[in-house]
Amino acid sequence: MSTETTTEAAGSTARRWGGQLAQIAAIVGIVFLGKGALAEPFYVPSASMEPTLLIGDALLASKFPYGYSTASLPIHVAFPETGRVFASTPKRGDVVVFRWPGDRSQVWVKRVIGLPGDRVEMRGGQVWLNGVATAITSDGIGAAEDDSGGSEPAHRYVETLPGGVAHPIFKLRANGRLDNAPEVTVPPDHLFVMGDNRDNSADSRVPVRQGGVGMLPMDNLVGRVDAIVGSWDLGVRSQPVTNWISGLRFARFFTGVH
Repeated sequence: MSTETTTEAAGSTARRWGGQLAQIAAIVGIVFLGKGALAEPFYVPSASMEPTLLIGDALLASKFPYGYSTASLPIHVAFPETGRVFASTPKRGDVVVFRWPGDRSQVWVKRVIGLPGDRVEMRGGQVWLNGVATAITSDGIGAAEDDSGGSEPAHRYVETLPGGVAHPIFKLRANGRLDNAPEVTVPPDHLFVMGDNRDNSADSRVPVRQGGVGMLPMDNLVGRVDAIVGSWDLGVRSQPVTNWISGLRFARFFTGVH
């Protein structure tokens, strides 16, 4: 075999590999762009948003409703904050995904209760906004689950926020430690967020230094939760592998979040 033939074969192989690598890089770039600009899936590991979201729910969060910041990136990169572009303020009642102020590599999910300038207070487990109590109606008894598959009875209520957004909440006990909190005013460019499982949520009622969210900077927003795309009951992990498929909650697949 001549030197020229060998050189041509090597060049052809290099071009073929180069083309394949370019295709892979293009696919990775498109996926990264889609997750960064449009929507990204997230997984619910805790019970703080029950009964709206269950442990094991897979969520789809839309990123465009609130604009973009470094928090919108699919991976955590410690870039300096530069504000948001195409910024928009969430609405009361939106369920949002955000980077926890205590460690921005962690992604949490809560419900927006207070907007910038709102006065928020807790009295006897009831939210007061700008001096007016939110409407609460009893909705029977539910079951608050944990990640081991156990559950405990929980009083279920429907809370209606100013603007008309109604959503379910859980109360595990009559006098929870977070049921009463003095009035605070939400600063500019911040949000007051809470979990729907009111006795089992480290949220804006709890300072960051104590493991809560405190006042959430809007620059930390990742997106708005619009849908549950899948769900699996983690309680079946203690059962034989052949039973794991029974943990799929098909009724929750492709359902909206309100």
